[in-house]
Amino acid sequence: MDPDWLCFHPAPSTPRFTPPPGAVDAHCHVFGPAAKFPFAPERKYTPCDASKEQLFALRDHLGFERNVIVQATCHGNDNRALVDALAHSGGRARGVASVARDVSDDQLRMLHAAGVRGVRFNFLRRLADFTPREVLSNIAERVAPLGWHVVVYFEAQDLPGLWDFFTRLPTTVVVDHMGRPDVGQPIDGPQFERFVRLMQEHPNVWSKVSCPERLSVSGPPTYDDVVPFARRLVERFPDRVLWGTDWPHPNLKSHMPDDGTLVDMIPRIAPSAALQRQLLVDNPMRLYWS
Repeated sequence: MDPDWLCFHPAPSTPRFTPPPGAVDAHCHVFGPAAKFPFAPERKYTPCDASKEQLFALRDHLGFERNVIVQATCHGNDNRALVDALAHSGGRARGVASVARDVSDDQLRMLHAAGVRGVRFNFLRRLADFTPREVLSNIAERVAPLGWHVVVYFEAQDLPGLWDFFTRLPTTVVVDHMGRPDVGQPIDGPQFERFVRLMQEHPNVWSKVSCPERLSVSGPPTYDDVVPFARRLVERFPDRVLWGTDWPHPNLKSHMPDDGTLVDMIPRIAPSAALQRQLLVDNPMRLYWS
């Protein structure tokens, strides 16, 4: 593990909030173990090992029933750790993979059979090397017949240059972490309004209302400055939002969040039982298990 980065919380608290039956942690990862599933040579960071057994134990501890496991850049396009976790989940996990331009149709079908339902495009240069958009467009066109969606990870200031690309993709587009808004700016300021307009004008765009620990300026344990942004999306687009822990929280240097505390934020961003069920059950089940 990179020496200045943190490992996941060793003993997360038991949440006070009880997720509804069937709740899905719709954004989490597995890393390694590196001795069995080596990290990619071209990776930009080296995380701590975070096994499927530890992920599933956390799922049970937090009161969730299912996971959506997202391939992270430290494993590159080698999805073996992801597929292994899906195979041992008892049908209680789905995956989002990362694939190269030369992925074969047979490989895509194998990933689908394993439980993969999406492909991730990363636009953060500090985490991944640039992939030409024509390559990404081709990948999106090839996975669309499988019923997959595209997950995109970018920072808010880059949305104007990515708008046309995102809106031309032939799939559902799921945005990681609300497009990483600057929560120091007004919630009705031009930056976040642009993202809201993207969702309003393009009904195939969804958002994960996750990762307050990455976005907050005020910090833990309450992450108060992130709550209005997430709540606005949940209330405005209740049928197109997802929530996830982002366990084991890679690349964090300042603090490591308590996953139980993150779960206790859910009623603050989804204040009614109906909104909580859409966020945690109905939406992820429709996207990943239907």
